[in-house]
Parts: sequence; C-alpha cells; structure tokens
Amino acid sequence: MSRVTTSKGFVLPGEYRKAAERLFSRDGFFWNQKPDLKAIAEFAKVLGIGAEFQRLLSLEKSSDDLHKFLQNFQNNLDLLIQKTWVEKSDERRKGKLQDEIPAFMATIEKGDSQKAIVEFNTILGELAYLFFGSQSEQEDFTEYTFRIDAQMGLFWWYGGKLSSLKEPGKKNAVKDDKVLWAILLLGICYLTNF
Repeated sequence: MSRVTTSKGFVLPGEYRKAAERLFSRDGFFWNQKPDLKAIAEFAKVLGIGAEFQRLLSLEKSSDDLHKFLQNFQNNLDLLIQKTWVEKSDERRKGKLQDEIPAFMATIEKGDSQKAIVEFNTILGELAYLFFGSQSEQEDFTEYTFRIDAQMGLFWWYGGKLSSLKEPGKKNAVKDDKVLWAILLLGICYLTNF
C-alpha cells in the first residue's frame, strides 16, 4: 500500500498523533528508537482494538485460539472483498485479491512476519482500491478517510506506513520478529473487527 500517501500539509489529529508517531515517524521511517510492544499496544488502543489485540498478542502462534482468529480474519476479509461493489472492469481485481489471501495466510503460518507485512501491504492497497476506487491513489487519501471516520483514517494511515518497514539488512530495518508480528497483528485485528 505504499501508494497511499498524505499531502504535505496533512497533520494527524492531536488525539492520535502521539500514539501514531511512537509507531511511525512523520517521514514514514522510525525515529531513532524502534517501536516497542508498548507503543504498538497503545496504537491498538487508539484504533479501538486494544483489548482484543492484547489478548491475541499473548497467545502462542501455534495456539488453537490464534488459529481460529486467523480463520475468522480470512473469512471476514473474503466477505469484505466479495461484498465490495466495483465496476465490471474491476471484477478481475477482486478475484486476484481473493487469490492472494491463501498465500498470505501460508506466510503467516510459516512465521515469516517480514514477508507477511509486505504481502499485507499489497493486500491493503488493493482493498483500499476496492473500497474507495481511484480516490485511494490520490495524495489526500488518508485525509479523505479521516473525514469519513477518524479510526478508519488512522487505520489507512497505518497501512500507508507499512512500506517504511525496511527489509532485513537495510537501514532502519526492524528485525525483532515479536515487534513485526505485533505490527502485522494490528492490521489483521482491525480488519477482522471491521
């Protein structure tokens, strides 16, 4: 979803700014300190998914509860895609997006959070297009979503920032798998409850 940007004059609303900028800096990259689980949990709380996020984060990745939750996520995402009205010319995009979900779920099951974030970023970009059409590709997309609903705007802001997570070995890369998993879980949890 790296194509989602904000216009130069856009400033996050004050009630979200502190939590958001502890997770991602203004320029898209992390400040000198990498985000920690506390900052991620604070962001989840602002998104309105704090309790559910904390519960899920505490689960072992191999637990039945987490597996059931991920199945619910996959089902809900599939329903969101199916129920999205698009022009006839965009039906192919819906099908292609639905085809990407099983590979994304397999990446999660393998425990490759870095790769899963890249795949999730792509899914969010396509999902934004299905929901909002060409508006999702405009410079003011984030501001547009904030005008619709502040928490939804914050979610799409988060989605636009995912591309700032560099691949391992590159400057500003986040290498801590627990942190990467928590950042990914934010989006999964939000969309499951959407």
